[in-house]
Amino acid sequence: MNNNFKKNIIFQKYDITRTKRERQNGYKSKVIWFTGLSESGKSTISNILEKILFKNNIYTYVLDGDNIRSKLCSDLTFCSVDRNKNIRRISEVAKLMLDANIMVLVSVISPYKKQRLMASHILGKDNFLEVFIDPPLNICEKRDPKGLYKKSHANEILNFTGINSLYEIPEQPDIYLDGTIPIKENIKKLIQKLYENNIVFFPYTHKLFEY
Repeated sequence: MNNNFKKNIIFQKYDITRTKRERQNGYKSKVIWFTGLSESGKSTISNILEKILFKNNIYTYVLDGDNIRSKLCSDLTFCSVDRNKNIRRISEVAKLMLDANIMVLVSVISPYKKQRLMASHILGKDNFLEVFIDPPLNICEKRDPKGLYKKSHANEILNFTGINSLYEIPEQPDIYLDGTIPIKENIKKLIQKLYENNIVFFPYTHKLFEY
């Protein structure tokens, strides 16, 4: 295929910038990237965090792995090449939302270190906050509302992360959440870390759960 058409694509700049949006809305946008095994709690924690941010007048959006794969990435499989494509697409969408001054919560397994590094590179290191949710595998298997672990053990699902496909544990995540403790304790730790890093302007209080 002739790729010469690419040289005729010129990036268009607009007057309303991310900085102007941040100044008007009163907060800086970030991408909070939740990684962990299936059923580690990524969707649950990102859902609660989004409600807290929304309540405090911060524009948010959750890019959920299953939701993305059902639409934007429905053409991709779970081979390593397609998994990389999946993460690249999610990262590019998150980058657009970042520019729109949206606090983006990405909830995807993203099992490989190189995928998370790619996301950080696309988004910019200062915009990327890696949150590793870490319950033991047996806890994830016990939750399993979709029956995916059971199917993977029966070889009905191939390349399932944690069973017959590798999950590379983040060595130095920005935030580590212990998947064995209550959700509220992890939310408390998460909010405090975001507050300490000037990502949110409010500290943790019990009233945050009054949506």
